[in-house]
Amino acid sequence: MYDAVFLAIHLIVAPAWVLLAFAPRWPGTQAYAHTALIPLGLGGAYGAFLCAALMFGASAEGAGIGSIAGVSALFSHPVGVLTGWTHYLIFDLFVGAWISRDALRRGMAYALVIPCLALTLFFGPIGLLSYLVIRQATGKAGFSLSET
Repeated sequence: MYDAVFLAIHLIVAPAWVLLAFAPRWPGTQAYAHTALIPLGLGGAYGAFLCAALMFGASAEGAGIGSIAGVSALFSHPVGVLTGWTHYLIFDLFVGAWISRDALRRGMAYALVIPCLALTLFFGPIGLLSYLVIRQATGKAGFSLSET
């Protein structure tokens, strides 16, 4: 069952990444990847996983978020892994969608953005950092995150 849930989460998120990379201006991308639909839907799943792990015993003994030992125990159970992985996927997609919107708004060459999106998908903060560096290097903006 855990594998099926893991796959379902990926099947929800993967199309958004493909759209961001290869069809950033298509209205369908706006409707799917740039709305609150995915973060809200997966946020609900995340909340359910977290509650199951922390309040209903679907976790290893000692699981919690107050210490590294507790977090390690949390991730030693499949529900904890689903919780953490869903968290990563939601936030990475949120950042990737922001990168895409920001790049389009600033008129950046999208060929420079695609590697940043891939890095964001696989390595989160490294993708955001690479995008901000490229944005600066191309003269499109400074490092202020408030410039959106």
